[in-house]
Amino acid sequence: MSKEKKEIYSKSLSYHAWQRLKKNKLALFGISIICLATLVAVIGPIIRPDSTPKANDQILEITTKKPGFTVDILHVRKNGESEKTSLWSKFSNGVETGYKSLPIYDYSFEGSNIVVEKYTGGDVNNGQILKFNLADVVYPLDHNEVAQSSQNLEFYSVEDGKLSISIDDLKKEIISNNIEAKKFYLGTDKYGRDMLSRLMAGTWISLSVGFISVFISLFIGISLGALAGYFRGWVDDVIMWVINVVWSIPTLLLVIAITLALGKDFWQVFVAVGLTMWVEVARVVRGQVLSIREKEFVEAGRALGFTNGRIIFRHIIPNVLGPVIVISAINFAAAILIEAGLSYLGIGAQPPQATWGKMISEHKGYIITGDAYLAVLPGIAIIIMVLAFVLVGNALRDALDSKSVDDLPAV
Repeated sequence: MSKEKKEIYSKSLSYHAWQRLKKNKLALFGISIICLATLVAVIGPIIRPDSTPKANDQILEITTKKPGFTVDILHVRKNGESEKTSLWSKFSNGVETGYKSLPIYDYSFEGSNIVVEKYTGGDVNNGQILKFNLADVVYPLDHNEVAQSSQNLEFYSVEDGKLSISIDDLKKEIISNNIEAKKFYLGTDKYGRDMLSRLMAGTWISLSVGFISVFISLFIGISLGALAGYFRGWVDDVIMWVINVVWSIPTLLLVIAITLALGKDFWQVFVAVGLTMWVEVARVVRGQVLSIREKEFVEAGRALGFTNGRIIFRHIIPNVLGPVIVISAINFAAAILIEAGLSYLGIGAQPPQATWGKMISEHKGYIITGDAYLAVLPGIAIIIMVLAFVLVGNALRDALDSKSVDDLPAV
């Protein structure tokens, strides 16, 4: 045996696994994609162009516009009472804006009013002419207690010092803050919503479904697999019967049945997907536990009087997490595909929630037209996300192989 083989490796297996993983460029690419998607999902409403709840700001005058389309938007103050939004809702859905968006072709000022021509998108615009009071555009109704209609009014003023501002200042504020040249980098969908924002909002659903469904599958799969492998006998027979029954049912069919039973909503999809992915985890854990339960350290635990629960959860399960981590990465990709399929069929997360599968379903008719990108873009997003998790899963399989010590650095 060579001298290199006789060297003792003082680092932990997890350290060496990470060293091997870092050498895999495809794995690093997948990890980068996952980290970027996670960042977009977590802080999405803050960074996406349309920060409204679920990126559902519909402007019907600008439907199916090409990527890079730009139009002037007049933001008119809403008069309704603002609703309080929790911190969780801000990050998961978005924040309701205090303005309504109006696409305009041209505008001018007439005294204390702004006159706009609505954008129609035609070769000859010929849009509707609308007139708004300047203060109504900038301030909500309760700040506008005196609304005088004189065209020659020089100042708006409210008694008790609530508001005192000149017409010229109102015009400057509208030009600087309320009129925006908005660019849609990936165009708009058939409802006039920003495609880039919808894609970013869909990232939250895909990652949430993957994370929660994998967590559910791990909890059920590890528990049942460990019990079956450790106790064997009739416990193993019963659990394996349940596993085989669930395994024999087509995954998508079982998910649809569970979804219809629990209801079509956001959380029901997570539970439905999770309840169909645990069988593979349970089978792998059972096989690993059957082998490990015969090891000397397990016999030593029994001799010391340790309970079965302690032996299983503190001594056996930590030694089977390698294969489980690999399966989890692959199941994460499968969960994203299943959710996209359910949304495409209309039994996943319900509108107006942005999901990649639903976006494909809504725009599948555009594939044979010049606007095929409306269905292709969410399809590409699904492909990239699934590919990232598959690459990471394959790399983890190789990195966690403790028998591959030839490339480990000697200490």
